[in-house]
Amino acid sequence: MSTDANDDNDDNTHNDQLDTALPWWRSPRNLVAILVAVVVLASSAAFVLGEWNATPDPNGVDVGYLQDMRAHHEQAVEMSLIFLGKSDTSSTLRLIAKEIAFGQAVDIGRMIQLLRDFDQPEANESGTGMGWMNEPLPIDRMPGLATESDLEALIGARGAQANITFATLMIAHHQGGIHMADYAADKADTREVRDMAKSMSRSQAGEITELKQLLAAP
Repeated sequence: MSTDANDDNDDNTHNDQLDTALPWWRSPRNLVAILVAVVVLASSAAFVLGEWNATPDPNGVDVGYLQDMRAHHEQAVEMSLIFLGKSDTSSTLRLIAKEIAFGQAVDIGRMIQLLRDFDQPEANESGTGMGWMNEPLPIDRMPGLATESDLEALIGARGAQANITFATLMIAHHQGGIHMADYAADKADTREVRDMAKSMSRSQAGEITELKQLLAAP
């Protein structure tokens, strides 16, 4: 067996050991499982309630926004779950994180159901995001998305530093989301998507204000 193959096996063994040793909130596999469960439950709830009646003939902005904002929201839910796994953090920030995790998971379910109603793929699998707003770039570089090193810093942070890291990352995340939502609110063809985008922009702007106030507090 080659040296490269041995290295790959060692890396896989190391990753498995990390997943086993880490608390549940720091295990990447557990976070993904939780995220998928939240998305599926939210999507199922939206379908059962039957509240999301789609308007025919969405344009590229409707579809692109729903697909890309779904991915954007998924990271916000992930960051919130990471933060909520810490016991030595601000109770006010924990409340905000719970609101983000729940609210954006419900949004994800709503977006999935609208894409189904539009007979469109539920995710952007092209690797390129934001082409619908004439700003094409790799999906993982959409505005406001945290990098892998950012997420590692959040996972490793404790106490006051965790508060600062989470609030700072979420402010940037919301600012990027608002940039996308404002465009969709103006350019989407369907009333459902326009209304959703306006609501997301307003709610995230309000959370940015709260987060900035908490960061500025002595």
